[in-house]
Amino acid sequence: MFKSVCWQQNAEMAQPVRGPFKNQAAKVDSGDGKIGAILWRYLTETVADKTPAQVLPVQRMQLPAQAGADDRLYKISHSTVLLQLNSHYWLLDPVFSKRASPSQLVGPARFHSLPLELAEVPELAGIIISHDHYDHLDKASIQALEARTALFIVPLGVDQHLRDWGVPAAKIVALDWWQQHQSKGVTFTATPTQHFSGRGLFDKNQTLWASWAIKTDQLNLYFSGDSGYFSGFAEIGRRLGPFDLTLIETGAYDDMWSDIHMQPEQSLRAHLDLRGKVMIPVHNSSFDLAMHPWYEPLLRLSVAASAYQVPLLTPMFGQPVLLSESAKINQAEPVTEQWWRQLLPAEVTAADEILLPQSL
Repeated sequence: MFKSVCWQQNAEMAQPVRGPFKNQAAKVDSGDGKIGAILWRYLTETVADKTPAQVLPVQRMQLPAQAGADDRLYKISHSTVLLQLNSHYWLLDPVFSKRASPSQLVGPARFHSLPLELAEVPELAGIIISHDHYDHLDKASIQALEARTALFIVPLGVDQHLRDWGVPAAKIVALDWWQQHQSKGVTFTATPTQHFSGRGLFDKNQTLWASWAIKTDQLNLYFSGDSGYFSGFAEIGRRLGPFDLTLIETGAYDDMWSDIHMQPEQSLRAHLDLRGKVMIPVHNSSFDLAMHPWYEPLLRLSVAASAYQVPLLTPMFGQPVLLSESAKINQAEPVTEQWWRQLLPAEVTAADEILLPQSL
């Protein structure tokens, strides 16, 4: 099995010796050495439309206590996604707090309402975590959901966070890349990404980061977590693909941290490498985390997807996506309304219609 990390088990203490975990590539720039320059840009650089000028449309969710038989997907916020598989609910990277930050007083605040409040989340078969950054692992959400969650599936080392927050060890499964766990007829495989981890100043890469292949008898899904573009996508596609649907990070990118977050066109390339059929972009339209307009990830990705005839779904937050139907989508068939286009500034709409297609 491919090993990406340094991990040992202390037989006497029965405690893991963590990190540092490593990417496949010998050198990956996470932007640490540019913190001063990045902070200066945030303080001095003006970017139009970093947050929406209008209220984003959200479809309120009303979920029965018992999941239905039809497999569904709901994009709740950023990278928070609810899956309904085999008559059970599964939650990916739940962040229900207002801010993706160590403090709820400062830091990036969500700029849309939630389609499902934390108290409304039904009993969960499990929660799946991609890595420990604040916009993917939220302490308040984990603690509120623990009593309603039967299982937590996480990358190596993230289990320590959960135990520290009161989650019983018996509920937690921690996996290395390429390891699998089966539950309720669903197989979860932890797969590589190119990223980093850490929640403070002194814990960089002490926990693993992962993407997830999620397979049932009827469907094969992929959830990217966070990643820069790398050859690992093709490896995942060869070993575990093709995928009926991919949920791939598309947002919070910048040239200054290009090794750890993809540009929209790279996100599409990753989808193709993975041998994906239908793509849903995540990691966008919720928090101000980069120096680009809030709508730019969806706009650029839609242009690229059209050029390569990739079926692209951009459901509004809370809108149900029937997975059995999504898996049958024909190439380039429009299946969800591009709600975000209605909120584009007039000059951007004109540029999209006239200039962007000619640049491909």
